[in-house]
Amino acid sequence: MLTSQFEFSLPPELIAQAPPRERDQSRLLVVDRASKKLSHRVFGQVLDLLRAGDVLVLNDSKVIPARLRGINRVSGGEFEILLLEENQLNDWWALVRPGKRARLHTRIILKNPKTGDLTKIEALLVAQNPEGERRLRFSGAPNILEALEVLGEVPLPPYISRARHEDLTPDLARYQTVYAEAKGSVAAPTAGLHFTDRLLREIRDRGVQISFVTLHVGVGTFAPVKASHLSEHLMHEERFAVNEQTAKAINSAKNEGRRVIAVGTTSLRVLESVAAENDGQIVAGAKRTRLFIYPPARFRIVDALLTNFHLPRSTLLMLASAFAAPGETSGSTLVLSAYAEAIRERYHFFSYGDAMLIF
Repeated sequence: MLTSQFEFSLPPELIAQAPPRERDQSRLLVVDRASKKLSHRVFGQVLDLLRAGDVLVLNDSKVIPARLRGINRVSGGEFEILLLEENQLNDWWALVRPGKRARLHTRIILKNPKTGDLTKIEALLVAQNPEGERRLRFSGAPNILEALEVLGEVPLPPYISRARHEDLTPDLARYQTVYAEAKGSVAAPTAGLHFTDRLLREIRDRGVQISFVTLHVGVGTFAPVKASHLSEHLMHEERFAVNEQTAKAINSAKNEGRRVIAVGTTSLRVLESVAAENDGQIVAGAKRTRLFIYPPARFRIVDALLTNFHLPRSTLLMLASAFAAPGETSGSTLVLSAYAEAIRERYHFFSYGDAMLIF
């Protein structure tokens, strides 16, 4: 398929700049794959679409305050750092801007974002990979991951606008799911942002089993596909883990004909990655995946997908399109028609936006 088949125009005012006042009061567009019918609901009404015996799979990865600011120790020039992945203690891959000035052996002194004061923590640029990422070694702190609670900022995606010194305290809570546990993501698994503790309790009370996987979302989730043909695209790699309890719950559900519902493309990628390597079974363990799901993909585990509205030409939009018509190439037509309906109805898009259920 061509990348151009996943293009659409979005009025800028429909890019959500802030979350709804209440998480579960966002809107929900329901897509019935069999009938191709669309219906409109409030997210809290997802409760009415779940059945006793369903397994709802959530990604419990926690967003870290991964954006840092600092100055060149020699020239005083300013840098912005976005941490991507920890190699070992105080050793990280990161994006450093401006990239032209982020040369090998550059030393960056970190700043306190609240006061503007320089700290005693320093980052030494020791390597660069072909993707333009820099490898940084930190000194002056026992563990930079712990120092992020003071020095780091919420890594909001580029389409969410904030003033240079705007207070990001509200985003600390809202750009995070209520069930986040495992630190490691630099972008939120956004489909889960709509759940409240109360809604999760009500879901359990309906006889739905809630299970968790962990996939640490990387910055590549926002990257558009640049290749002309989808088959030429190299998918970014992400780390994931599945525990024994989740593996058992999902295997039992599939054996008994009960539904598995993935909350977010991240949860779906975990389940389908594991199933692809284990003859349709879910096996506990921690691995990495580069699985790129696009039409006409088939799915071995997931029966319904709860997801947000995604960027044009993004791998997430391609995954949703594949799920809308498994084994066919027509899913993009259904999803883009649903997107057109959402635009007409003034839904909000992207991370802080509304949701879609495809079943």
